[in-house]
Amino acid sequence: MATETASGLSDHARGVTVTTAACLAGILAALVSATVLGVGIDAATSQLQFAVVLAAMFVQYPLLKLVGVAVEEFGVKDNLYVGFMTFSLWFITYGILLSAGISA
Repeated sequence: MATETASGLSDHARGVTVTTAACLAGILAALVSATVLGVGIDAATSQLQFAVVLAAMFVQYPLLKLVGVAVEEFGVKDNLYVGFMTFSLWFITYGILLSAGISA
C-alpha cells in the first residue's frame, strides 16, 4: 500500500496489535492470579495480585517491539490505554474466576 511505511505497521494494524496484546495480557494476568493466589476469599483481598497486573503491563512492551510496533513513539495516551485495557480485562476475568470459585 502507498500509505504504509517500509519500517513498520500501518496505523490500523498497530492499533489492532496493541489492543489484542493488552487484552490477552489482562486475561493471562487473571489466569496467573487465579493459579498462583487461588480463588478463595483470601485471594480476593491479597495485594500481590496487583504485582501480577503490573508485570503483565510491562512484559507486553518488549513483545510489542518484537512484533514490530514502535513503542518508542508511544505517548501518554498510548501508555494509559495499554494500562487501562490490561487492568480492565484482568479485573473482569479475575472477577469471573473469583465468582465461580466461591461456594455457597
